[in-house]
Parts: sequence; C-alpha cells; structure tokens
Amino acid sequence: MKLKFVTILIALFCIENNYAQHTDVINSNRPGESFSAFAVGKKVLQVESGINYLNDKHSILDYTANGFGVDFVTRYGFFKEELEALLEINYQNDTYKTDLGSIGRTGVKSATLGAKYLVYDPYKNRKDKVDIYSWKANHRFKWNSLIPAVAVYAGANLNFSDNPFLPSTDKLDVISPKVMVVTQNQFAGGYVFVTNIFADRISTNYQTMEYVITLTKGFNEQWSGFIENKGIQSDYYADLIFRTGAAYLLSDNLQLDASISKNLKDTPSIFYCGIGISWRNTENYEDVVLKAPKDKSSKKKSKKDKEKEKTKKRLDEVELTKP
Repeated sequence: MKLKFVTILIALFCIENNYAQHTDVINSNRPGESFSAFAVGKKVLQVESGINYLNDKHSILDYTANGFGVDFVTRYGFFKEELEALLEINYQNDTYKTDLGSIGRTGVKSATLGAKYLVYDPYKNRKDKVDIYSWKANHRFKWNSLIPAVAVYAGANLNFSDNPFLPSTDKLDVISPKVMVVTQNQFAGGYVFVTNIFADRISTNYQTMEYVITLTKGFNEQWSGFIENKGIQSDYYADLIFRTGAAYLLSDNLQLDASISKNLKDTPSIFYCGIGISWRNTENYEDVVLKAPKDKSSKKKSKKDKEKEKTKKRLDEVELTKP
C-alpha cells in the first residue's frame, strides 16, 4: 500500500542514504485509482486485481446498467529501479435496460499499456535527523515534506475489438495516447498525499482531462484507510467521483482491500463497491548497493596521519644516524 511503502522508505533514509525503489512490504496502488510516484523495483513482478458491483442510472436518458467489473493491473520493474511497465485491463459485464428493452453487454471496457518513471525523489538525498529522546520531535511537521516526489507516465489505450462501452465513433481509434504527471508527499502522522493529472484518449473526438487526488492514512502495521476524488472533464462527459476504503496487509507480499465509489449527479448516477487483492513476486530482485558519500573529514584526517608518520619516520632515521 502507498502509505506503508513511503513510511518505510523515510525510515530507511533516517539511517543512511542508500536507496532503492523496492521495499520490505508491497507497494500497491489499490484500492484507489491513483498511481504512486514510486516503482515496484527492478525485476519485481506485481499483480493488482479486484471485482466490483456496478450500478448506473441516468435520469434523462432513462436507462439503468447493473452488473460487475474486473480490474487487472500488472506492474513490472525493468532497466532501472525508477522505471516500471504497467498493463491495465478493465472487463465489464452488465445488463443495460431502457423502456425499449434490455441487452446484455460484455467485453474489455479499457486496456492500457504504458510506463512510469520517477524523475525526482526528494528523499533520495535527504537525511533527516532522528532525536532518540523525543517522539514529538521526530513526528512534527517538516517544511521539506511539502516537496513531492515526481513521476511521469506515458501509455496507449488499446481498442482492437468492438467495444459496447465506448461511443461508436471512438471505436475507430485503435490506439490513442495517455500521458500523466504524478506527485506524492509524505506528511507527519502517517499521511500520504498523491496527485495524478492526466490527458486520456488524446487525438480522439473524446479526449478527456482528468485528475485523481488520494489521501491515505496508516492506522497500524496492517491497516490503512483512504479517501479519494476523481474529476473528469471532456466535451461529452464531466463528473466528480468520490471513493473511500481500506486495505489490510496479510504479509509482506500480499494485500487485501475494499472500497466504495459514488458521484453526486444523476446524469448518470454511479455507485460501485468492490474488493481486491495485490500480490508481488520478488524472487528475481537484487539488492541495489549504492556507495555511501565519501567522508571528507576522515580523508583530511588520513592525510594528517600520513604526514605525522612521515615526520616520525624522518626523526627516527635522524636518531639512528647520530653517533
């Protein structure tokens, strides 16, 4: 979970400057929709999936859609610690009802392949001092926590088959780009704030600008909760969706979650609720070993010691040569 990941990350930086994306516990984007700024780690495979109950109603068009959806995300770290590839697939099966009758719809609602790269990490070169005598001093607000980690994402929406969930003209766009900027802050008290701002279905007639903001809070070593807001704006659809839920850490590599989602309008009215799971495989991960910065003071001391040894050696030679 995002909170657990960053908390442990910060704790490690309090001890030393050695750094890697991989963490002791799983770093999952679930149960929210926002992307974390951090990657899973080089050669780490992670799967995040969930099933949701769906209920949509439109007061003007007078339709209802009830069914379920399955979200499936695969993340894999490659080439560098800060880089990961993501494959997102959303499958939906529902019954669409109007006054004229009902039809069953099923298919892949969306499929996106992309990559995310951490371009700036404020914690990498920052060493926070730990006061072993004061819990309050270690948990007070730090102004440097306002500086976020920043990542960028680029991907492509894939639409290779007839999609009953997309507008008819959009079915002609087999591939459309998606780009995103991700920021992430760690605050005192176990809070993590994540922001995603992105443009989706670029170059199509249904291009959208969207954002997702997520605030996560850790309650203990296993439990965390979150609240989230997603905004969507385009020429054909605009909405604000609110989401809340919780996650439970079963083990270092396994997380369970549950969430509910609701918007505030009735054109359409949206309600989702679901459960999910996140799992990772770290068998191929290799620890990243970074050289600690050289201690200039110790270097100066060693030079002084060498000079003393040389001086002492010369004095000893003089003493030995005296008659």
